[in-house]
Amino acid sequence: MPLVWRLSPPFQHIIERLDTVPGVSVRTAQVIIAETGADMTRFPTAGHLASWAGMCPGNHESAGKHHSGATRKGNSWLRGALGEAAASAGRSKDTYLQARYRRIASRRGTKRAVVAVGHSILIATWHMITNNTDYHDLGAAYYLTRTDPVRHAQATHRPAQPTRLPSHPRPHPLRFIFDSVPSRAA
Repeated sequence: MPLVWRLSPPFQHIIERLDTVPGVSVRTAQVIIAETGADMTRFPTAGHLASWAGMCPGNHESAGKHHSGATRKGNSWLRGALGEAAASAGRSKDTYLQARYRRIASRRGTKRAVVAVGHSILIATWHMITNNTDYHDLGAAYYLTRTDPVRHAQATHRPAQPTRLPSHPRPHPLRFIFDSVPSRAA
């Protein structure tokens, strides 16, 4: 019997609670507990845990402009386990994490989506262990229903604008250049 299985019975209730998060398996929950510990008081906020684990977004600012930055190195074992869990959550059906993965992957790519969903899983883990609560999934329709329904309807159901053609065609921008070139007489 592996050492992890022999040492996990005192943390069995936390492992079972973490197993309810989409994408997190028993093995991933054991890695989270093994790397962070069951006592989350060493991390004052969930952001501190994410920063320590290296699952927070990078921040690179130069000359007042914000550029994308690389994530920190962090804990490689925890990052790997959260990456696997995030990829698995991205393939789950009708969950908040799947909607978040799809939303980010379509705009920024799958690798950034994996880091973002892994960050969300880690933040949820911190809250579940600290507050002794169960995972509450927001649902796949979270991003569709979080705005005011009237504003959402106005934004998605705008009346079509009639296409207006100009009353006279615009001249070619180089027309005047061609007009000023003397023609060659043979």
